[in-house]
Amino acid sequence: MGLSKDAKSFTKITLDESEMPTQWYNIIPDLPSPPPPPLHPGTHQPVGPADLAPLFPMDLIMQEVSTDSYIDIPGEVLDVYRTWRPSPLFRARRLEKLLDTPARIYYKYEGVSPAGSHKTNTSVPQAYYNKKAGIKKITTETGAGQWGTALAFACSLFDLECEVWQVGGSYDAKPYRRLMMEVFGANVHRSPSQLTEAGRKLALDPKNHSGSLGIAISEAVEAAVTDPTVAYALGSVLNHVLMHQTIIGEEALKQLAKVGETPDLLVGCTGGGSNFAGLSFPFIREKLKGKMNPEIRAVEPASCPSLTRGKYAYDFGDTAGMTPLMKMHTLGHDFIPDPIHAGGLRYHGMAPLISHIYELGMMTAESVGQKECFAAAVQFARTEGIVPAPEPTHAIAVAIAEALKAKETGEEKVILTALCGHGHFDLAAYDAFLNGNMVDSAINEKDFEAALAALPVM
Repeated sequence: MGLSKDAKSFTKITLDESEMPTQWYNIIPDLPSPPPPPLHPGTHQPVGPADLAPLFPMDLIMQEVSTDSYIDIPGEVLDVYRTWRPSPLFRARRLEKLLDTPARIYYKYEGVSPAGSHKTNTSVPQAYYNKKAGIKKITTETGAGQWGTALAFACSLFDLECEVWQVGGSYDAKPYRRLMMEVFGANVHRSPSQLTEAGRKLALDPKNHSGSLGIAISEAVEAAVTDPTVAYALGSVLNHVLMHQTIIGEEALKQLAKVGETPDLLVGCTGGGSNFAGLSFPFIREKLKGKMNPEIRAVEPASCPSLTRGKYAYDFGDTAGMTPLMKMHTLGHDFIPDPIHAGGLRYHGMAPLISHIYELGMMTAESVGQKECFAAAVQFARTEGIVPAPEPTHAIAVAIAEALKAKETGEEKVILTALCGHGHFDLAAYDAFLNGNMVDSAINEKDFEAALAALPVM
């Protein structure tokens, strides 16, 4: 692809406030077939709105099952979005120079939000709809802390209480992330805790000491279902969460159009999948229309490779088996990944919608070890001036690898990725890498086999 005249002169590509998208995009109506429905854990029948009502407000439930291609963003949500949106799209010129590559690397930077990550794109509407429904408190889980921080921020804007179960390994390693949640008014617990029946039971097994997102979800769900004034919020995986994030890709489409560029490769990190979906879904829509033809690639941690090594099957979204059964690529709801620094990617399953798109052959996936990720992150930080969160370092590592391949072939490849958050609270991870103390997890096949053996019998 030749370099456009406009692309030669831009490093930061911005949009005016008036150009910010006013609708979220729902990819489901554009897919060749709909994704399999979630099932009731007891009856194995498709769940309906009434089954989800104890957890979510009806507006979010209707978005979860919507067949409309676009959902209007409420004015009150747009007003909050304007605090940091539209977010900038950068061309990584100094990184390109370091790599001596003909590839052009663009990254959509979501670390400009008040919480420092893309998670505010869904925490704000979730808090808004809960407030509208008369909810007084929201419970949730958080892995690395970005989602908990984003929800605490959003709850503070809409005068809601916020209670967070933070994965134990992250709680121990990132005290300043916990403190940021508390500054925004959240009540934060280490998970597994002694505050819920699920937490007390799971804490009896020493292997659960470092926690997991599945365990933290069980605790947050249990705390929500017993009180009609309390609701639960999830930061990834579900359809409505992925849809809220599509504002990222919609803006990126407009920004690239301004400089006459279309991506040859779109690459994003995946844990539950919201950041990846937010960037990629609008581009998949354009690809389905025949307007562009980028390769869409997901990158996950080698220690928690749900897409590349998991089984596509119905499984619980939590460890205790309290959630509906979802058809997804899963390592098993009992799987406890090693406590790697990318805590936000330590989830046993991939979003059902992304799993379905992967099964349709509309995207590819690969896994990367954390030492390779942090080596790439240091290169990125020393050229672009942003210290990435551990999660997007997975996409950065692959973007760099592809740029080096383009150097070998002389191909002017356009690479687009999402830098979904900054790493200001993750410097302990960088300390481990810089001092040679970081290790790549050794995959234990027996752990995979044991967790997959515990999948629900359908």
